[in-house]
Amino acid sequence: MNILGLRSRAFRQNVGRIIVSTALLLACSSVDLLPAKVDGSAIALRRHHLPLQIHRRRDQTTSETFNWSGYAVTGANGSVTDVKGSWVVPAAACSSAPDAYAAFWTGIDGFNSNTVEQIGTDSDCVNLLGTQTGTPTYYAWFEFYPQEGYLIGSYSSSGACEADCVFPGDTMSAEVKFSGTTSGGFRHRSGDSFTVTITDETRGWSFTTTSTVRGARMSSAEWIAEAPSGCDTSSGICELADFGKADYGDYFTSVLNTSYATVNGTTQAPGSFGSNVQEAVMVNYPSGATTMAQPSALEGSGTSFSVAWDNAGP
Repeated sequence: MNILGLRSRAFRQNVGRIIVSTALLLACSSVDLLPAKVDGSAIALRRHHLPLQIHRRRDQTTSETFNWSGYAVTGANGSVTDVKGSWVVPAAACSSAPDAYAAFWTGIDGFNSNTVEQIGTDSDCVNLLGTQTGTPTYYAWFEFYPQEGYLIGSYSSSGACEADCVFPGDTMSAEVKFSGTTSGGFRHRSGDSFTVTITDETRGWSFTTTSTVRGARMSSAEWIAEAPSGCDTSSGICELADFGKADYGDYFTSVLNTSYATVNGTTQAPGSFGSNVQEAVMVNYPSGATTMAQPSALEGSGTSFSVAWDNAGP
């Protein structure tokens, strides 16, 4: 199904700069309706959630990036096996940037590698079919990057969510967990297997799926607000939707035992990982002169933080 956009090639990272893929394309200009009441997990996302695209390192624990804002915990290859997160779905204000997107997720990999195993929600200003801008739009998704990302839920032919829907103010919890090495999965790929789960604690629904990823390093865990990619900009990175503030962790969500990572068999809050905790500040491309989104300091015993929107960029 090509109604939700064309596949983009993976970005490739060099230290201190971004290599922009020329294959990042706009969605098709003519958009068909969705088949009636399709399962969202069969619908590919129009935009992608990429590994960290770095602008520069401020110091050993803080990076300026073109697409991420939040926190990561790093470890040796193969050391990160589980990550849990929770957040409150922020409302998108679409008057200043009507063609903008914002994603909120937890995952494994991507901070210093080319895959990301992730699950989250979006608060966008473009409707699901890509036909209307300035339209606050909310949905859950999962992505085993560089494979396609997929919607979660059931949708009508007009793109309206009918089951497993997301609304601003909903409290979400999520987990990404390494589940072994396998010869096949969601797309019948061999490699390391990961199970992703998301629960809308407010609405009472939950979704889980398992897939395999080739080349996963399992070297970082993340809690991220992201400007997705696949837009018609010089970098391919989309404008960041004005989400105001996004709150992460059990201090804000009251969902116990979330915002934890398991590294080398030890499970603890992000703030307990010392110098392995990495802060990501989102800045505009290519100059990095404007802050787009800024995380607060970790609080609530190192489990929680907020990300404040500052500028649409990109």
